[in-house]
Amino acid sequence: MPNERPVREFSADYLETTREGMWADSRAALSDLDLDGRERVLDVGCGTGELTRVLAEESGAEVVGADVDPRLLAAASEVAPVVRADATRLPFVADAVDLVVCQALLINLPDPVGAVEAFARVSSDLVAAVEPDNGAVTVDSTVDAEASLARRARERFLDGVETDVTLGAGAREVFEAAGLDVVSTRRYDHERVVAPPYSEAAVEAARKKVTGEGLADDRETILSGETSEGEYDDLRSEWRAMGRDVVDQMGEEEYVRKETVPFFVTVGRVE
Repeated sequence: MPNERPVREFSADYLETTREGMWADSRAALSDLDLDGRERVLDVGCGTGELTRVLAEESGAEVVGADVDPRLLAAASEVAPVVRADATRLPFVADAVDLVVCQALLINLPDPVGAVEAFARVSSDLVAAVEPDNGAVTVDSTVDAEASLARRARERFLDGVETDVTLGAGAREVFEAAGLDVVSTRRYDHERVVAPPYSEAAVEAARKKVTGEGLADDRETILSGETSEGEYDDLRSEWRAMGRDVVDQMGEEEYVRKETVPFFVTVGRVE
């Protein structure tokens, strides 16, 4: 059965790195959530609590985080009360909260409609999803080969992923299939920039390019698609060569990289 496939798992370091600075200047994208008028908010798939913190700061409401991974909840518990729960089997009574929110969760679920239906059951008013279109990510880099290699690697990785990683742009259809009245969809682009002076995370990312470690972590997923082992080996070889150019430019403090991830904030009202 499709809903028996495992949910993709992420480390706390990965979530903190990919979501770093995400809400520093983009909170206007949450305006349709009417956070000022909320009393109790549930953040499903809260991870390490980055969005949970924003919801609490912007609303003044009681905010609870929910996630299936106890390792991530340990970090989120420093931000708000948390509960361990599967997105499709939330341990709350009907209308327990007046807003349910998730971020980059539906793209990793085999049954996103079922999850939104569960959100609607426990919300008395709104459901909101902040989801990316990972098929539309762009990279600009001072290393000539990096943009094209990043696109190739992403395409091959996403080809091996079984869930809909481009769902953000089409979340309206998911909400409507779950019986919600879609209030709005807003797009905002999350930009992650690497530039001098380089952070420890940026230096570590460059090291992983040189060793090919990042692609090695994704090898199983890449080979689950149509990529052959030979094609994977060629990609990794080119990736490592690109990584050496990145390190060389870093040594001269000339390396700059900008990655842009389009996110879509979809808000629906429980009918």
